[in-house]
Amino acid sequence: MDNETKKKLQQRVRQLAQKRHAIILAHYYTRPEIQEIADFVGDSLALARKAADTDAPVLVMCGVHFMAETCKLLSPDKTVLECDPAAGCSLADSCTAADLARYKAEHPGYKVISYVNTTADVKALSDCCVTSGNAVKVIGSMPKDEKLIFGPDYNLGNYINSISGRHMLLWNGGCHVHEKFSVQAIATLKRRYPDALVMAHLECKTPVLAMADVKGSTAAMLTYAQTHPEQKQFIVATEAGILFELQRRCPGQEFIPVPPEVSEGEQLDSTVPTSCTCNECEFMKLNTLEKIIAALEHLQPEVTIPEDIAHDAVKPIERMLALS
Repeated sequence: MDNETKKKLQQRVRQLAQKRHAIILAHYYTRPEIQEIADFVGDSLALARKAADTDAPVLVMCGVHFMAETCKLLSPDKTVLECDPAAGCSLADSCTAADLARYKAEHPGYKVISYVNTTADVKALSDCCVTSGNAVKVIGSMPKDEKLIFGPDYNLGNYINSISGRHMLLWNGGCHVHEKFSVQAIATLKRRYPDALVMAHLECKTPVLAMADVKGSTAAMLTYAQTHPEQKQFIVATEAGILFELQRRCPGQEFIPVPPEVSEGEQLDSTVPTSCTCNECEFMKLNTLEKIIAALEHLQPEVTIPEDIAHDAVKPIERMLALS
């Protein structure tokens, strides 16, 4: 997209948002041109809080479907729009409500802690939700002897178990983007950039997290980079969309994205470290300026959740917000 076309589309988005009294919420993994014109850009926790706090009658969620559902759960009387219903989440898809219900039945006496990357149906079966940014704090507030099932992200649950000494039962789910990061690719970049610190999202595998100097959510990465201006280079193991916000907030620092898994003996292409198209979530990239315009023009696609599901699904989110 050329710059002139982009500017025209962005201007149209803002005109329609003003007309509809709408606010546009965008995740850090969405396209840069969307982040540029969003009213609020954040991670899952920040977007959930903003959805709960805003008085705007129309919310446009630029992210994936479970995020739009979360907005609707917290703002049932508002019109919540999503750019494309096909913008799903591999992690959310790895745990269905039917499968979780069976697992709960097999483990009586256990409470369910669900990562926010889940459907409303799964949240309705859960006792509390967490995000990567607050999971350690929320779970740490629970009694040490409480029996917990954690899902669906195995890597995040395993990390929490490892640092807390807990023995939560872990659902075997994962994010298809973060599963791709490899120790070999990071080691190759470390040889090329020996002074760089490695930042890795908690959805990454244990061996990748073991190589990381900074482990946490996207918001934690942003905070660390901003508060350490003396550190000039970072190797970043998360979805490449975060690089836009990292570079915007920290123009004097360099952020090097980790590419997809490198096989044994394979060399990284010399263009990889400066490319923002390495590990990207194709679902996040379904959000476009054109789709935002269409959503605001027609107030569709609108997110709806059956009342019985919404009644139960909002409770674990509210517990999370109260604890975090």
